[in-house]
Amino acid sequence: MQLIEATITSISKHGISGTTLTSVTKEAGLSLGLVNFHFKSKEVLLTETLRFLAEEHRTLWMSKLSKSNLSPRDKLFAIVDAQFDPSVCSRKKLAVWFAFFGETAQRKSYRTTSSDIDMERQDVCADLFQQIITAEGHEQRDAEGCARALEGLFDGLWLNMLLYPAKFTRKDAAVQVRTHINAILPASST
Repeated sequence: MQLIEATITSISKHGISGTTLTSVTKEAGLSLGLVNFHFKSKEVLLTETLRFLAEEHRTLWMSKLSKSNLSPRDKLFAIVDAQFDPSVCSRKKLAVWFAFFGETAQRKSYRTTSSDIDMERQDVCADLFQQIITAEGHEQRDAEGCARALEGLFDGLWLNMLLYPAKFTRKDAAVQVRTHINAILPASST
């Protein structure tokens, strides 16, 4: 865990190409031999760091869904809140996500490591949208399209939070997404 945290810090400071096993060991205060023993190469360390972030994120939103007394709309809002939770949505972690998105050499690693988790969340959101659409009479809406748009909002707001931290906050982002959901699927008064 110490090496993963040090890798996150190094990537957030130096980017992926500027992150080396040496920069990670410096950040962690450990020996290069220890890093090599556990991870064998920079690529393995990067993959494990990305896997850690993806699983951390998945665990958070899944735990928020586990409350049985939530309506489908409340479950959708729980996913929104998880997306902007400080434990996964910090400037440091956002910098790492976008480093993986931005570096051509890392996109395949991103798709291999995170796409199943991303698609799982999108599928869960589509199912929740469908439940809301059915229960509240929004038949003109497309659940799959709503879920894809939600993913785009998440990514776009994360990028804006990284680039313009004074203007885009986690709290404001969650409110904007909730407002969007309520605008496309107004809560029924019945």
